Amino acid sequence: MKRAQKTNPLEAGMHGLFFLCGFVAVAFVLVITIYLVVSGIPAIRQVGVVDFLFGTTWDSTNKTEPQYGILPFILTSIYGTAGAIVIGVPIGFLTAVFLAKVAPRRVAAAIRPAVDLLAGIPSVVYGMVGMVILLPGIRELFGLPAGDTLLAAILVLAVMILPSIISVSETALRAVPREYEEASLALGATEMETYFRVTAPAAKSGIAAAVVLGVGRAIGEAMAIMMVAGNAPNMPSLFSSVKFLTTAVASEMSYAPDGSLQKMALFSIGLILFLFIMMINVVLNLILKREKE
Repeated sequence: MKRAQKTNPLEAGMHGLFFLCGFVAVAFVLVITIYLVVSGIPAIRQVGVVDFLFGTTWDSTNKTEPQYGILPFILTSIYGTAGAIVIGVPIGFLTAVFLAKVAPRRVAAAIRPAVDLLAGIPSVVYGMVGMVILLPGIRELFGLPAGDTLLAAILVLAVMILPSIISVSETALRAVPREYEEASLALGATEMETYFRVTAPAAKSGIAAAVVLGVGRAIGEAMAIMMVAGNAPNMPSLFSSVKFLTTAVASEMSYAPDGSLQKMALFSIGLILFLFIMMINVVLNLILKREKE
């Protein structure tokens, strides 16, 4: 009893520390949310919700009649992220299955550091490699005047989201109890059937978290995309130069005058981007909750 009483203050202190850490994380999210709402709403009110969200022309530097339509940015971000997910998620998931269940230990031990190194490469390096290797290849392959296109952005994003999807999915697959697989094998299923019909469904919450991380990385990337997408405010087309929501903010924030409508509109774009991420998380959580029920 005396020993338990002596540890109580330490336990109370640790509980307080854990609570403080959790509170700080929530507080940061609330502060960012409030700041984006306060900074972004005035421009949307001034421009108009319909003109801002569904306008097809962005000409913020026009001194006589500036236009702030971000529909091309929204569609480009959606198409670019969707394309990266379509390419990156299957490759990342299959790689995770290979590392977690199929690969020999020595092979897996050699591949994992490469995946970790891929996650640590700065985004500007991806952009540089894309400019030197990918853009000339696209230009010559499709006979285009320039290779900085939406296709190049999709390919770069697909590579950039691979480390997150592979690492988190592999961890989720390894966390599935071995008894599930042994029961499946005992019923006559093959190893591959077991991995895809038993292990993967059991780890679907972790795999879904990996997809969310991949979506967040893809939709939030700016520097590499700015270097390979052309940074032109066009309606999205696979073989044309485009501008994403993130690159619109990154390319103009440095020279937008403080307090101007242009700068407030850039904060509004940040608010729209933030809402996109929240919607994706909410929808995915609802789907997982419904399947669990």
